[in-house]
Amino acid sequence: MKRTFKDYLRICIAGFCMGAADIVPGVSGGTMAFILGIYQELLNSIKSADSHLLRLLLKLKFSEASDYFPWRFLAAVGIGILIAILTLAKVLETYLENNPTQVWSFFFGLVLASIFTVARSIRNWNIPLILFASVSCLVSYSILGVAPTTTPETNWFLFLSGAIAINAMILPGISGAYILVLLGKYKYILSAVNNRDILTLAIVLAGAAIGLTTFVRLLSWLLDKYRNITMTLLTGLMVGSLRRLWPWKSDTNPMNPIFPETINNEVLYSIAISVAGMLAIIIITQISTNMERSSKTLE
Repeated sequence: MKRTFKDYLRICIAGFCMGAADIVPGVSGGTMAFILGIYQELLNSIKSADSHLLRLLLKLKFSEASDYFPWRFLAAVGIGILIAILTLAKVLETYLENNPTQVWSFFFGLVLASIFTVARSIRNWNIPLILFASVSCLVSYSILGVAPTTTPETNWFLFLSGAIAINAMILPGISGAYILVLLGKYKYILSAVNNRDILTLAIVLAGAAIGLTTFVRLLSWLLDKYRNITMTLLTGLMVGSLRRLWPWKSDTNPMNPIFPETINNEVLYSIAISVAGMLAIIIITQISTNMERSSKTLE
């Protein structure tokens, strides 16, 4: 498929949205990839990094390797993600410290709207699928109630953290950033990004690369063979993730969501921000759909 600069710009913007989502604990870059229409192609592209590609490279058949491996698509996604991380990491860190309720409100609305987008792709809802979604939701809800742990800051654990977190990031509804929180490495890695700690980032990225190329094959196989069930499970994971994104949290236990005691201007403002997050997803989804249709028409 021949793409124009406009197509790659759209893919880069999708990557930017993925990167922005992955920075926030509780939000999944995989969710953004899905609603922006690049999820399946992303999985297939990553899966192309296989033994056949390696053989082509070892035989110095770079032209054939370039045709086989969709590096332009992955480069566009990667550039978008990188720009988001480098430009937004410090901003989001500051906002989460100073205005946590407003930030969580926005992402709560964003993910809530995303759930309906993903659920619409599931054909023929029935009792077994609802049960699958319910179990998946309970698992996600339980995981997000686990308190973060103290872990070593050794290279091997950073490598392992990268491998585990990237698998979560590619799944709609599972936040790779929150997995890093549970592993006790979120602030450590965020600090490495802000301080441009190249060695730490290289170790984490190496783990992410190994974990991603391994896990994507399993996920892609599940979507090919059992798409409806897999999407149902992912929808349940997204519903359960709302626990972490709920704007109002207990002072004694931040993992437990609570309802505000009174409805004041601050609460109404937070609700308005949640609605803005929902509208943002609706608008982004519509723009993405229109651009995709336009690209297919040009073909």
